[in-house]
Amino acid sequence: MERIVVKDYIYPSLQSPPPGLSFSDQFAFHPSSSTTAALIHLLHTVINHLQSNPYVIIYALDFSKAFDSVRHSAVLHKFSRLDIPDHIYNWVEAFFRDHSHCTKFGDKVSGFRNILASIIQGSAIGPAAYVVTASDLHPLTPGNSMHKYADDTYLVIPAANVQSCAAEIAHIEKWAKENNLLLNYSKSVEIVFVPSRTVVEPSRSLCQLFPASHESNRSRHLA
Repeated sequence: MERIVVKDYIYPSLQSPPPGLSFSDQFAFHPSSSTTAALIHLLHTVINHLQSNPYVIIYALDFSKAFDSVRHSAVLHKFSRLDIPDHIYNWVEAFFRDHSHCTKFGDKVSGFRNILASIIQGSAIGPAAYVVTASDLHPLTPGNSMHKYADDTYLVIPAANVQSCAAEIAHIEKWAKENNLLLNYSKSVEIVFVPSRTVVEPSRSLCQLFPASHESNRSRHLA
């Protein structure tokens, strides 16, 4: 049943999303998506920027336990904006509703608590639900771009927009909090792409934006 709902109703609705939601930057869990397509698109974007910029910065961002943390009310609100029949939306809402958990230690069992967050991994609808969750995460500044593969998110900023780095990271952190996600600074990495045989240092670094990071979070690549 899940596969039918995803294949026949959810995936088609992603082809014509409402204003504010976009799936063109997501390369996971929908038809014609793949890691190869994601890499090609990301590399193409970097090379194009290097035609007119001395360097390009990519922030590879990590969200801690993303699939386990997504708030149900947030993802259902986004599902309600998709062009799917009411009975399909009601089915999706019922899929997430009335789950609970308890803890057992030795011969003691706790009371039950309702589960109000998390996407069920291994289910057919879980991955599609995360794609919908991330569909309203966009860069603030024209010229910057975002590339996603599930919860792996890459923010691309050309040298011309380097002053927007702090605002973009703050915007992503705000979005994460609204969706009950946590931006993991220690596992987020800054990658600086420069043309071959060029030595350029951008004016800002990930270490300045993410206080918890260390210099090892920065790397340089030639393109």
